[in-house]
Amino acid sequence: MKVKITVGGKAFTAEIEDSQTGKAFLDKLPLTLDMSELGGNEKFCYGVSLPRNDQHYGSIVPGDLMLYSGNCLVLFYGAAGGYSYTRVGKIADTTGLAEAVGKGSVTVIFEQQ
Repeated sequence: MKVKITVGGKAFTAEIEDSQTGKAFLDKLPLTLDMSELGGNEKFCYGVSLPRNDQHYGSIVPGDLMLYSGNCLVLFYGAAGGYSYTRVGKIADTTGLAEAVGKGSVTVIFEQQ
């Protein structure tokens, strides 16, 4: 289950988890979200409610697409860890992701590929 993620005019491909969360995410597509900056390593948007199955992640890498607290979609473009999330999917090739998301808020488009 792959989706196209477009940010800053650059397209990325993400593999979506074969899970209840992943399937519910796919059912919401296409989505255009205004995502805010947090911590210099992630973009987030509240209001995307999906089934959750939180797990503690000691290590999160660029390209991880996660759900926080059942209603916040998070796209990581830098490393992180130490929080509980539900995995939604992962961008395989993150080359240029940090540059594409830039600083501050950004519009991100998620659509089926």
